[in-house]
Parts: sequence; structure tokens; C-alpha cells
Amino acid sequence: MSDLHLVANNTVVSFHYTLKDKDGKVLDSSEGGQPLAYLHGHGHIVPGLERAMMGKAAGGNAFQVVVTPEEGYGTKREDLIITVPREHWSLPETVGVGEIVELQSDAGQRLPARIVEMKPDAITLDANHPLAGEALHFEITLVSVRPATEEEVEHGHAHGPGGHQH
Repeated sequence: MSDLHLVANNTVVSFHYTLKDKDGKVLDSSEGGQPLAYLHGHGHIVPGLERAMMGKAAGGNAFQVVVTPEEGYGTKREDLIITVPREHWSLPETVGVGEIVELQSDAGQRLPARIVEMKPDAITLDANHPLAGEALHFEITLVSVRPATEEEVEHGHAHGPGGHQH
């Protein structure tokens, strides 16, 4: 029996990644830290990256993936950019453009939003993911692939190093 496991649904995948923008600027990276572990097929990473990992084996060379906005954090939605009268906010003096605040929907759902403009009478907020509308340029190195335990599948996430701890 082979010890080689391929990425498939209900496998735990550990990988290192470097995420860059279209100009090659590094936006995030796991290099120098622990690899990210996730349960494949359960929507824990962006769909385009999960699809690109399917069928790959650990221990190979690094590979690159460009994930479209549609398969990443989505396209930028104009309906998630809102202007709120300032009288509805009690923001500290230190909060400014570019900072993240938390919105709450009528149903009680919390949603982070970035302040994009502050006027004396109104504040404009953008609740899109910061990378919405952007192509994601990944460099991936698969560290390990193993079958998930029954408990991991039942819980819907990886356990142990790099995954969720109970």
C-alpha cells in the first residue's frame, strides 16, 4: 500500500502559500510559519484554489495558481458600498479612512466594513472583502495530504497542527 495521498474531498491538506497581487506585491504568506491545514471539499479556502489543489500530491515542486475574482473573494458589489448619515454613528476621534468597523444587519449578522470616506455629515463604508474584484496570484507548496478522520469529517474541519484544536 502506498503512503502517497492525493488531494481529494475529505483529505486534510497542509500547505505553504504566498499570495501576491497582479503587480507581484506580497499580500500574505505562511512562509516562516506553520503551514495552513484544511479539510478539502468543505469550503475552507477560496473555491478556485481548492479546485486547483484537487488531485495534487504533497512533496512535489511548488506550483502557481491565478484565481479569478469569481472563484476568489467575488466581484466587487456596489450594493455593499453604503453611505450612512454621521448622526447614526458614534465613532471615536481616532477612527479614520481605511479602518475596519463592524456593521450589524437588521437580522443581527455582523459584517466588517472599511471606511472609505468621512464627510462632516456622512460616512461611506465598503463591506466588500478587501480582495473582492482582484485576481489572486498564489504560489503553493503542498506539505502533506492525509485522509481525514471520521471526527474531522463530522466536525467539518481539520484538527491538529495548523487546523482547529478542540
